[in-house]
Amino acid sequence: MAQILKVAMPKGRIYNKAAELFRSAGLPIPPEGEASRKLVIPLPEAGMEFILAKPVDVPTYVEYGAADIGIVGKDVLLEEDRDVYELLDLGIARCRMSIIGLPNWEPGIHQRVATKYPNVASRYFREQGQQVEVIKLNGSIELAPLIGLAERIVDMVETGQTLRENGLVEQLSIFEITSRLVANRVSYRMKNTEIQQLCDRLQAVIAQPSL
Repeated sequence: MAQILKVAMPKGRIYNKAAELFRSAGLPIPPEGEASRKLVIPLPEAGMEFILAKPVDVPTYVEYGAADIGIVGKDVLLEEDRDVYELLDLGIARCRMSIIGLPNWEPGIHQRVATKYPNVASRYFREQGQQVEVIKLNGSIELAPLIGLAERIVDMVETGQTLRENGLVEQLSIFEITSRLVANRVSYRMKNTEIQQLCDRLQAVIAQPSL
């Protein structure tokens, strides 16, 4: 008898893209999904149960077994460094992690960098042999260089429109980001058949040139 897979799904922009990918793989995912106020959505026809969570919390739910699998951006995986299996690059929600600043930025003795990703930023500058002070912010990162809180920021860039509207420029792309399918280590053993079947169906869709 097949077991129900508990899937941690990120709220926001990734959800719709992930749900579309699941539908393309032949899974009956209802269109109202994220629009629902429910936090737990049973999907018995698909053999799954969706747990809607903030993107940054998805790998935590998976690591501790509250969810068997989850969909999470590579940026969150690198920042949170949770103990999960990374099973599949879904190839959706493409963007990049970049260093951003004002056009007239010049290197200085004491540099401050604002970001939602302090671990990612600190690791990058340390590997480059650069000493910077990393300031963690939770929103409106673009504001930091505009008001003098920090000289530069490290943030995700998709189209660059927000940067242009605020007079900022992308100085350097650190790494590319896509969403990944991750699994709890125990669930991967106990529900291996169900998880592998899902991976195979998703992989078949991802491999199609049209996606």
